[in-house]
Amino acid sequence: MTRRLLDILRERALETAQEESGQALVMIALLMVLLLGFMGIVIDFGRTYIAFRQLQASTDAAALAGADQLPDTTAISMATSYSGVSGNANSYSNLSGVTMASGYPKVECLTTLTNEGIACVDPADGNALFVKQQVTIPLYIGALFGTPSITLTATAAAAARGAVSSPYNVAIILDDTDSMFTTDSNCGGVTRFACALGGVQTLLQNMAPCAAEDATCSISNNVSASSNDRVAIFKFAAVTDGTVNDSYTCPTSGSTTVPYPFPSSTATSYAPSGSTTSTYVSGGTVPTYQITPFWSDYKTQNATSTLNSSSLLVQAVGGKSGCSGITEEPTGRGTYYAGVIYAATGAVLAEGAANPGSQNVIIILTDGDANATAANMATSTAGYSATSGTYPSLVDQCTQAVTAAQYAASQGIRVYAVAYGSETTGCATDPTSSPYYNNPCNVMKAMASNSLYFYSDYAQSGSGIDKSCQSAAQPTTNMKTIFTDIANQFTLARLIPISTT
Repeated sequence: MTRRLLDILRERALETAQEESGQALVMIALLMVLLLGFMGIVIDFGRTYIAFRQLQASTDAAALAGADQLPDTTAISMATSYSGVSGNANSYSNLSGVTMASGYPKVECLTTLTNEGIACVDPADGNALFVKQQVTIPLYIGALFGTPSITLTATAAAAARGAVSSPYNVAIILDDTDSMFTTDSNCGGVTRFACALGGVQTLLQNMAPCAAEDATCSISNNVSASSNDRVAIFKFAAVTDGTVNDSYTCPTSGSTTVPYPFPSSTATSYAPSGSTTSTYVSGGTVPTYQITPFWSDYKTQNATSTLNSSSLLVQAVGGKSGCSGITEEPTGRGTYYAGVIYAATGAVLAEGAANPGSQNVIIILTDGDANATAANMATSTAGYSATSGTYPSLVDQCTQAVTAAQYAASQGIRVYAVAYGSETTGCATDPTSSPYYNNPCNVMKAMASNSLYFYSDYAQSGSGIDKSCQSAAQPTTNMKTIFTDIANQFTLARLIPISTT
């Protein structure tokens, strides 16, 4: 009986084991299916996430590339060429089928950006660029549930300016002839020249003297060790190289003026005798238009707006208390400025060549008239003619200035023209058939390398001011605002929120 009972229990145990083994296999099979399902979901999610990040990256790149071309109409084609569409600069081998959404890339004029001083001007007539791309991604697990694919969309918007840019070499040309020493009622009652110097100070306050990663600029010999934006001051009338430092020492005594010299119209450098990287040798008699070399010690930090009062450049533009800076040259020499434009062109080209990757700029500030007499010009210079009208010449003085500025632009230099109190008449040495005869404002407009780079301050009291000399692209008439806007243009395209309006 006992033996029989044991046999029954053994058989029952074996049956139970076999039943549980079968249940375990079923459970393992179910778990395997579930695990594979989760893996498929992870794979689908991962592929989709990576695809979206790649799509967004190429969309951002396309928007920035396009916006950086504004206001040129090449903005659209540039954005397309940097898109993620197959064959373009930012296409991915593992992300095929990217397309540009209908109507994109597109240029828009955003009020929020115009309020920042980023104007909408011809030919593109916009200050922002929008890009929208899309791509369809196949799904593995999604296909089992009736969703074989998913369409991803990425959108990006970029403003034409606002981001930290590459270094700039900036040559500022100031008119310090007699017409600039009348009072400007729109600038606190100071002279127009003093107001112009205040504008230059504003420009310096908004520039970056050293590399972005430097907390403090390391300055040696008037230049930051990691020099970024470098600035040189030119002026007309010309002075002797030996008395240039009289324009920035304190108290300022004024430099010795000389008849207008005629630098080469094709030179790629400009270095008057006696000049060094820090100052000029006293006693020299060589004529020069350059007051300071390209210096970058105007601030000790990028983040500050406080100017470095120890900087000779800052002192030259009146940025040190008790130091007036460059003063009027009371010579009555009249105005001739084609020569100073060629001088600045040669100097900025040399500075650009010495600093690869930098961009070259000339800012010309004057009323636009030119009226020098032969007695105030270096008539003994080879090539000078009283009648030819071709540089250097006594006639067609305004035309020569425009030709000089347009030559600078042809060399890749961005030329800004700031018309300051342009008169209703002038340029009398140009023929009546010239578009510049009796129209200094037209001269200033023609010197700017783009309508975006023409400014005018015409809001002054007094007779003779051409109130119609206005900039449609840059309507401001405040000298400090003008130079703030110019400094803002020394930046690159930046991404902005899509919701910006």
